[in-house]
Amino acid sequence: MGQAPSTLDGAYMLHQIFHVDWDSWHTLKDKKKTRLQRESAELLRAWNSTQEGEDSAFYHILGHKGDLMFVFTRRRAEDLALVERQLTQLPIWPYLEKGYSYFSVVELSMHGTMERYRKILADQGLEDGTPEWDQALNVMLEEDREVQKARLYPQIPHDRFLCFYPMDKRRGEVKNWFLVDPRDRGKMMAAHGKIGRKYAGKVSQIITGSMGLDDFDWGVDLFAQDPIHFKKLIYEMRFDEVSAIYAEFGTFFIGCRLELDRLLEIQP
Repeated sequence: MGQAPSTLDGAYMLHQIFHVDWDSWHTLKDKKKTRLQRESAELLRAWNSTQEGEDSAFYHILGHKGDLMFVFTRRRAEDLALVERQLTQLPIWPYLEKGYSYFSVVELSMHGTMERYRKILADQGLEDGTPEWDQALNVMLEEDREVQKARLYPQIPHDRFLCFYPMDKRRGEVKNWFLVDPRDRGKMMAAHGKIGRKYAGKVSQIITGSMGLDDFDWGVDLFAQDPIHFKKLIYEMRFDEVSAIYAEFGTFFIGCRLELDRLLEIQP
């Protein structure tokens, strides 16, 4: 039986994709368009959280998959539910049509780390599954949470472009990621991570877990000043064992960041 790696979990994340009813929007006079955008921006600024690790970002989507993408992070899932209800109060709301959404939680996998922790606890004479073992392990994990707080509760990078996509690891009859030995999974993920680190300074990421929360197992957000870096990074990763054999991808959304006052602005 496969062994699930432990995870550190942080902020909840919500992606919302909207189509714009452009026909109705273009019937409005320019003065009214400007007022509706300004009033909507004022509300979005007022609703934006000031807590550390809670953020919002807004994008124009390239292609036909949508027109706008709103991205929110909050420490509590119920706060994202509040955000969803607040959006219906926006003056531009009558011109937005829901297209897609994705709900997940920022996740740091403990691939490899748990093996090291188990060895440490075994060397201390503790038995797996006992209260003493669980207590000692929780102390170690809590220390990790403190060290990784900035990654667990991130600010959304201000890079010009976002690439968001959900993904699964294959669980078919022949190749099943979830039945691979934990040590082998850890080795493959370590090699996978080396590719990503080659793009440090060009691409940053937020990885979220969504098992039991949405249709895929994970969500991936990549941020860059130039979208060509998404293409180069993901193409190179296609030849990595983790992606080539075990990865299955959902829809890719590419967003270009927008200023709040110009969510429905036509002029550049």
